[in-house]
Amino acid sequence: MNRKSLFRTIRELGVDARRMAHVGRLSRYYRDLRNWRRQGGQVSALYPVLTDWHEQAGETANPYFQQDLLVARRIFANKPQRHIDVGSRIDGFVAHVAVFRELDVLDIRPISTPIHNVRFISADLMGDVDELFQSTDSLSCLHALEHFGLGRYGDPVDPKGHLRGFHSLIKLLKPAGIFYLSFPIGRPAIEFNAHRIFHCTEVLTWPGCALLRLRNFDLVDDTGTLHEGLSVDAIEDACRTVIHGCGIYTFVRRT
Repeated sequence: MNRKSLFRTIRELGVDARRMAHVGRLSRYYRDLRNWRRQGGQVSALYPVLTDWHEQAGETANPYFQQDLLVARRIFANKPQRHIDVGSRIDGFVAHVAVFRELDVLDIRPISTPIHNVRFISADLMGDVDELFQSTDSLSCLHALEHFGLGRYGDPVDPKGHLRGFHSLIKLLKPAGIFYLSFPIGRPAIEFNAHRIFHCTEVLTWPGCALLRLRNFDLVDDTGTLHEGLSVDAIEDACRTVIHGCGIYTFVRRT
């Protein structure tokens, strides 16, 4: 296993190796603690946080932050009759949209706490969704399709899970409906059981994509920078140097 793969494995296990490397900052922590006590400050318990004084006020250079705001903004502008989301982050994109409208959320995993403006529907998009056939004029699946069929979230293991999911997603759309889809792009890979990484134009060859027209392509590059409104005719050129970015595809269901 090379260094990059090792650190990615550590990260997927929930350990932030970068933060572990900052243990040497304990000296500043204890210096601040001594100063606090000298000034009469009381301490109930020690809870060292060793990185925040070197970080920015918030983290914006990541694909989730960029895509969630971008797609939520577009849904707000389009004002669809109904919006269905499949598998996107509840504490990110879904929360953004729920601020200004109702939406339905489909996920294989349960949600135990009611959320204002969110109606949860338990569903496995790799299976039958005929009861929702052409049921929405607006649909999103953000950074979720790459997980389908890997078993990570309790779903059945299926090497073609992403293709089955893509087919089901298309079935949900009414004619002229808008479909926002995002996933990791770069050098194609399956990093089991975390996710897949797709080539930036691969989705255009998937079964069923002929029913869709690509209206917009946006890219979050490896630095976390968002590039909006890239030419759909030059996607490969735009992504030529991307190793592990995020492609955001806005499709329209053909009538």
